[in-house]
Amino acid sequence: MDKNSWIGLLLIMAVVFGWSYFTRPSEEEIQRYRQQQDSIARVEQQRAMEAEIKKAQATEQAQLTSVEQSDSVVGMMLRNQYGEFAPFAAGEREYYTIENSVMKLRFTNLGGRLASVELKNYDTYDSLPVVLFDGDSTIFNISFFAQNRRIETGKLFFVPSENISTQSVTADSLVVSFNLDLTDDRSLQFIYTIYPDKYNIGFNVKMHNLNQLIPAKSTNYLTLNWETFAKRLEKGIKWETMNSTIAYRYFDDDVEQLNETSDSDTEEINTRLQWVSFKQQFFNSTLIAKKGFSGAVLKQQKTASGEKYVKHFEAEITLPYDGRADEEYEMEMFFGPNHFKTLKALDIDLQNIIPLGRSIFRWVNVGIVIPVFNLLGRFIDNYGIIILILTILIKLVLFPLTYRQYKSTGMMSALKPEIDKLNEKYPKQEDAMKKQQAMMDLYKRAGVSPMGGCLPVLLQMPLLIAMFRFFPASIELRHESFLWVNDLSTYDAILNLPFSIPWYGDHVSLFCLLMTIVNILYIKMSGQANAGGQQMPGMKMMMYMMPVMMLFWFNDYAAALSYYYFLTLLITIVQTYVIKRTINPDEVLNRLKTAKVQKTPTKSRFQQRLEEAAKKRGVKLPK
Repeated sequence: MDKNSWIGLLLIMAVVFGWSYFTRPSEEEIQRYRQQQDSIARVEQQRAMEAEIKKAQATEQAQLTSVEQSDSVVGMMLRNQYGEFAPFAAGEREYYTIENSVMKLRFTNLGGRLASVELKNYDTYDSLPVVLFDGDSTIFNISFFAQNRRIETGKLFFVPSENISTQSVTADSLVVSFNLDLTDDRSLQFIYTIYPDKYNIGFNVKMHNLNQLIPAKSTNYLTLNWETFAKRLEKGIKWETMNSTIAYRYFDDDVEQLNETSDSDTEEINTRLQWVSFKQQFFNSTLIAKKGFSGAVLKQQKTASGEKYVKHFEAEITLPYDGRADEEYEMEMFFGPNHFKTLKALDIDLQNIIPLGRSIFRWVNVGIVIPVFNLLGRFIDNYGIIILILTILIKLVLFPLTYRQYKSTGMMSALKPEIDKLNEKYPKQEDAMKKQQAMMDLYKRAGVSPMGGCLPVLLQMPLLIAMFRFFPASIELRHESFLWVNDLSTYDAILNLPFSIPWYGDHVSLFCLLMTIVNILYIKMSGQANAGGQQMPGMKMMMYMMPVMMLFWFNDYAAALSYYYFLTLLITIVQTYVIKRTINPDEVLNRLKTAKVQKTPTKSRFQQRLEEAAKKRGVKLPK
């Protein structure tokens, strides 16, 4: 802009600011304006209050006028939505408690279902009763289409049988039912049979003349929706979450389960199923069909907060529908502990939900460990002592293999001077075959097998892995104390940290710490680290790193498992010391010297194969 433009702009701004300054209201004018606005606001507020009063009066009058018509309007709406089931769509929820010696069942007329199940003989980690589910955290509902309307039993108010008042089942079984008695001799019944001292209850669904409302031409199945939030029951929330999942069994076939370590998983099954189980670490809720389910869609989802629930389970189960005048679905419910003997007695392979390992490892647990463990439990009350005796028995059974292993290791140590000489004689890489052949000849003359220490270890592995699966899955150890441990089924925290260490946790487990210390002492005593370090650089450090890694792995595991490994290592140290005392290095060397003056022994097949391979490579072997 030029000079005249700038002058014009400044004059305009001066006029605007001057006008604003000289025409601004005085303090008295401002005060009068505020009083005027307050008066207007009070008048508008008064008018609004009067309008609200008139509206409320009009609403009240309308309600009083329509009170006689409301029942008919609501009834019409319910009939449009539920058809013949409309009389049961409204009501007041009521609860009924029935208990036997092992559990307390709470039924509700809304949906005619179980509202909660409490197990009497078990407590949670914080000393509360074990309640598998309660309230509206569980859905149990059968849905179908009748007269082109979707009917859900969970929204209907059933009429209970007269004998469902609060009572205890002590001698004979008790049969109670929830009924929907429609017009024209039509009915739907949920029938429950409670036994005096069992964790399982009978559950039958009976439909009479409902084929007139549910035609088979348009309907060939009903849908049973079962959902629940699995409540947190154990101190080790991480381990409990990892061992909570949905398991199922194909009819008279294998048991499978969803991915328990996954945060969420879904499986659609179009094959006949015998049962579906919502399984937690030590308890399960299972629905069993005597004639099988047609299929199911199973879903599990880890909950956002693990303080109250660990996972959300959902099962959409298909029930076959034939359209007969009388349809009946015979089922059974099991609510109880993951106790091997209890589940096995049901004779439906439900015991396979207990994670005892697969193939040979499970066979070892089922065929050997569990029977011995139960036998000891009949005579001894303290499970810490039982684990000690079980460990000693296992080490005695394995002693012949252990003896061969340590004897072979000891004799190999006695031959170390001779092996060092061979290393000095054949230092070059191209002489590796010659050195290997010479070492094999040395072992043969000394009567030592280089594989003698490996085979016993391999034979012991199935039992060691089986025990790794056995202790964390044994409900017998739950809440059992020993020394400073309050619960052998979870970690024994002697110190809670104010922070969390990655892969370790926020606590210190004493048995895990003791196991690690003894493991390091055993490695040092047995000379494994030194032997490994001579063969491969860095192996010595790796040998000592393994116990440290186990410290991180086992810190959240069951104290019983760490205690077992601690005892095993202690006994192994004693065995190693005793066996080493029986091995005389001079005797081994004398045997070697005697073998030198004797006739060359017959070559083994392994030696023959080595020689043949060397000849093909053009390597001249020593005589």
